[in-house]
Amino acid sequence: MFPIGSPFPEIEVVTTQGTLKLPQDMQGKWFILFSHPADYTPVCTTEFVAFQKRLAEFKKLNCELVGLSIDQVFSHIKWVEWIKEKLGVEIEFPVIADDCGKVAETLGMIHPAKGTNTVRAVFLVDPKGIVRLILYYPQELGRNMDELLRAVKGLQASDANGVAIPAGWPDNELIKDRVIVPPPKDVASAKKRPGEYECFDWWFCHKPL
Repeated sequence: MFPIGSPFPEIEVVTTQGTLKLPQDMQGKWFILFSHPADYTPVCTTEFVAFQKRLAEFKKLNCELVGLSIDQVFSHIKWVEWIKEKLGVEIEFPVIADDCGKVAETLGMIHPAKGTNTVRAVFLVDPKGIVRLILYYPQELGRNMDELLRAVKGLQASDANGVAIPAGWPDNELIKDRVIVPPPKDVASAKKRPGEYECFDWWFCHKPL
């Protein structure tokens, strides 16, 4: 495993849309690499549909989606064809065929209790190829794609404005859609804070985005 804030490992993969080099081919873009346990499984099918339904929203944020499981590429192709035929949803993002499991092993995606199946992992990577968020879900629990959209929006807002993002943003119980000003680094700045921003105390100040 590698920590948040580290460079995403350089990998070359086969996908349903051809060969892909990560993170090089995504340079200048955000991307989410997510793994699913297996093709032709109910929870994974609901996740793929949910991701595709929000693909345009991710793209508006300059964020691409890339799926992965330890299946062969023909399995991915037939499964996404099934999704289109039976559910009326065309999957437009690439899906990595990691049939040898090397990528999943490199990224720590192998489920410890489920053989070669991958956990529901999420890696959010920024335009510089730095891993900014890692999430893991068990096989039994599907992901919330709206939370992943929120994470992209929140990290982009933080990067652009030098602020922190509160819980549940943009609908936080305390400060609604406002953002948190970084705490002061010296006594003089701390004394000035209540006059510069709305604050609960000098260490907890907030402002509109």
